[in-house]
Amino acid sequence: MPSKRKSLMFASAFFTSVISLVIVCLVLATKNWVSSEIKFGDVNSTETIFITYGLFEGSCSKNVQNGLSVEDTPFQVVDLLENTKTKGFNTVIIILLVLSLISSFLSSGFTCYNAVSNPYQTFLGPIGVYTWNSISGICSLLGLFLFPANVEVNELSVELAAPCGPSKEATLSNTYGYSYWIMLLIVLSNAAAIIIIVFYQRARYSKRKERERPMEIAPKDGILF
Repeated sequence: MPSKRKSLMFASAFFTSVISLVIVCLVLATKNWVSSEIKFGDVNSTETIFITYGLFEGSCSKNVQNGLSVEDTPFQVVDLLENTKTKGFNTVIIILLVLSLISSFLSSGFTCYNAVSNPYQTFLGPIGVYTWNSISGICSLLGLFLFPANVEVNELSVELAAPCGPSKEATLSNTYGYSYWIMLLIVLSNAAAIIIIVFYQRARYSKRKERERPMEIAPKDGILF
């Protein structure tokens, strides 16, 4: 059976891993990644398209200068992606988050297992926890960088606004929603799990050194007899 200190430390790491797992699921399930406002028009009229979307689905609405507005039109992101770059970026981000989800799940299993037992295989211990949390954190961090790159550089919002109006815009402004920003919590949760296990490893090492110290400083005569 593990010591109380080990059970407590790995239980804390398990809690952070579960938080990471839940947040990844929330990120994949929600569509509040970004909200964009696209204004276009000519001398006679000006129209504004409002679009909100995530990795899988979104909705858009149109407002004309004279006050007329069109109700929200839902759409599936994959159905509107025709540009190879935008489609590729979106696919890569989804794959990264799925890998983060799997890694967070495995981290939860490893930390729970270590909280109630002492595994014989090295990888099932702290090394495994470090590995899976690192993979999850790196994948989430890459998603944080790739998504705005797809939105800003490849003009993803303009491409997805097709159901509500023409794609040629005059001005474009993007606001990133909570579904995007909470990915930072995934990275922080993975980092917290690693830090907890590092503290446990250091405390264990210090305790082992303290036990060995009396033998190191003992008189040679005492050792012989």
